[in-house]
Amino acid sequence: MTGESMARDERRRRTEAGILGAARVQLAELGFERTTIRSVATAAGVDPALVMQYYGSKEGLFGAAALWHSDHQRILTATSDNLASAALEDLVSKFEDAEDRVAAIALMRSCLTHPSATAVMRDEVMCERAAAVAQTLQGPDAELRAALFGACMIGLGMARYLIELEPLASASREDLLRLMAPVLQAL
Repeated sequence: MTGESMARDERRRRTEAGILGAARVQLAELGFERTTIRSVATAAGVDPALVMQYYGSKEGLFGAAALWHSDHQRILTATSDNLASAALEDLVSKFEDAEDRVAAIALMRSCLTHPSATAVMRDEVMCERAAAVAQTLQGPDAELRAALFGACMIGLGMARYLIELEPLASASREDLLRLMAPVLQAL
């Protein structure tokens, strides 16, 4: 790779990161409905056509902004012995990382009010996790138990990080693991 193409690749990565950062902030603050390609582009300092070139649509941008980093996906490789703790660690880590928190809040808020955001949550974020959980659980009703597992995780995330329901919102990470892991493990 030449120096020029490496510089071009680096500019592209920075541009994409700037667009995703602006999208995450706006989606968290404004929700899916009120966030526009134009406003994201303005905040990122790029032309709206560039946002469309990278992401194809508002839904594509939302999907990219909502994706979890690989370091918050322990659940995908967990065993039945550590499935509950892996899921809880993923959730807490996601919301305690400043950049990821914005994306997670944007996804959770928007998935309740916009069909496209709901589809991203169901088909892109939760689908892979539900399949991994079902595969790990196996046995009778594995898919249903995996869906219930996911519902518990979504509810926990909303109650702790969006609604800020006390004493859940201020509970320590250790207390969450201690009290919630057996609930999830029962599934």
